[in-house]
Amino acid sequence: MRIARFLAKRSLHGLFVVWGVVTTAFLLRFVAPGSAISVVAPIDATPEMKEAIALELGLNKPLYVQYAEYIAGLFRGDMGYSYVSNTEASTRIFSKLPATLELAFAGTLIAIVLSIPLGVISATRRNTPADYGATLFSLLGISTPNFWLGIMLVLVFAVEFNLFPTSRRPIGLDVAMASLLFEFNVDPIVRWLSHIILPAVALGTYFTALITRLTRSEMLDELGKTYINAVRAKGIPEVLVQYRHALRNALIPVVTVLGLQLGSVIGGAVITEAVFSWPGLGTLIINAVNARDWPIIQGSLIVIGSGFVIVNIGVDALYAYLNPEIDNE
Repeated sequence: MRIARFLAKRSLHGLFVVWGVVTTAFLLRFVAPGSAISVVAPIDATPEMKEAIALELGLNKPLYVQYAEYIAGLFRGDMGYSYVSNTEASTRIFSKLPATLELAFAGTLIAIVLSIPLGVISATRRNTPADYGATLFSLLGISTPNFWLGIMLVLVFAVEFNLFPTSRRPIGLDVAMASLLFEFNVDPIVRWLSHIILPAVALGTYFTALITRLTRSEMLDELGKTYINAVRAKGIPEVLVQYRHALRNALIPVVTVLGLQLGSVIGGAVITEAVFSWPGLGTLIINAVNARDWPIIQGSLIVIGSGFVIVNIGVDALYAYLNPEIDNE
């Protein structure tokens, strides 16, 4: 019950954050240089034509009226209409969201699978070749720009050795999984994996290095505490001491970083998507900024901000599970 109250309080805070994101996204159109009318109007548009366009778009109304109508539209699922692509903004945004989520979760999964074992090995074998190797990997991973790594991965594994395709997303994970589960056809899932491995590695390398260093630091801190010596005195095997006791407490700050980084991946995979021509939100935002397509820009920012909030609420739920005392805050 206390955990439920804790999460309800965090969810209420999240609603205020989403409201702030919506307000900021709405105001961006008015503080940015240029006018939304110029995107719709032809080059030789007369003042009367521009006034008619402003009337049609509702841009002649007071700012507070436009804001109220925008909020009301969001409650109905209406993010506006993109006159650049002649589609509903929400339809276009949510059609690109699965690709970004697939890339974000694939990169994060690679980071989790590699970084936590590496961090534990590095901490439990301190000042050994394994520790030095993990530390060197972390340093290289944090120092390497993901756009350069992406280009190198394409040149080596796609162009030179022809092991993976160079770009694109030919099929979604949902279609691939449906084919695997209902038709017992593994070809679509293999095809999907072949296209996502390189961008996921490029995106997840930095996070892998970051979480490896954090896991090592936290594990060293936990292994030096008194309760670990007490657990060892009971004759519990060292593997259980490391993974069941020390690692569980060390994971609390790791979960924080994972949650925040997952949120940043959802909104920050712009460069990786550009390198690999991955058709996600990052590519959509770049094209919308170039075309001054404000409904797409505003809607994308709202979706990304909401993603941050949802991820952080999930992180708080993991907090409450890993450390029950945290719900007293």
